[in-house]
Amino acid sequence: MKILFLGDVMGRSGRHSLRDHLPQAIKDHNIDFVIANGENAAGGFGITENICNELYSYGVNVITTGNHLWDQKEITSYIDKDQNLLKPYNFAEGSPGLGFNIYELANKEKIAVINIMGNLFMRSCDNAFFKIEEVLQKIDVNDLSFIFVDFHAEASSEKMAMGHHLDGRVTAVVGTHTHVPTADANIMEHGTAYQTDAGMCGDYDSVIGTKKQEFVRKFATQDTERKRVPPADGIGTLCGVIIESQDNNFLAKNIQSIRIGGKIGS
Repeated sequence: MKILFLGDVMGRSGRHSLRDHLPQAIKDHNIDFVIANGENAAGGFGITENICNELYSYGVNVITTGNHLWDQKEITSYIDKDQNLLKPYNFAEGSPGLGFNIYELANKEKIAVINIMGNLFMRSCDNAFFKIEEVLQKIDVNDLSFIFVDFHAEASSEKMAMGHHLDGRVTAVVGTHTHVPTADANIMEHGTAYQTDAGMCGDYDSVIGTKKQEFVRKFATQDTERKRVPPADGIGTLCGVIIESQDNNFLAKNIQSIRIGGKIGS
């Protein structure tokens, strides 16, 4: 099975990068399944029902999220109705939504998608390492062609530790949240594909997807006021990773970064 995972979709520019490039990327790379982190898709803060449907219309199969999931109030009543929209599994017990799910393709192959959030420098949530074990006990790995983990975390060290913790037990661990694509895509010792951060889908002429002038001013003046900075609205780049699993088990065959459109690298 070959999947495309897209890093955090940041505002309108991010959504438009999917609109403009995702359908062709699916064809060009023979993609079987598309996962996108959508927690910043609504103006940089959260996601809505309409935006979920917009991303699905471009070819996304499953949307993962993170610490901004609840920023749009309507999502609390919607998420239970959409089994393709996931929350971090280690959010507080009793919060609505699914933290993982298993999806069956037309050819009867199955993929498990797991959404988990880090603890270091992040909002308070249950221990990610304990909770991922809980998920793995609930799924039958022998019935799956692919097991994907979106680890939404700030610290690269915590992401790397999670990769090694799951090496050989899942197909792929890919980090999100920092919006900067890392150059460390590799297959780990025991067969799990890993990348510290998939980057973002959005305007890279920015500071992590937000208007650069405001963030430059904040750092230059040491302004500590907590004020939301709007997303940059230039041409968006589609950014993520393509991962293929083995033919006879769920471990990874290869992983490659993908970046299409926008100004990145120009």
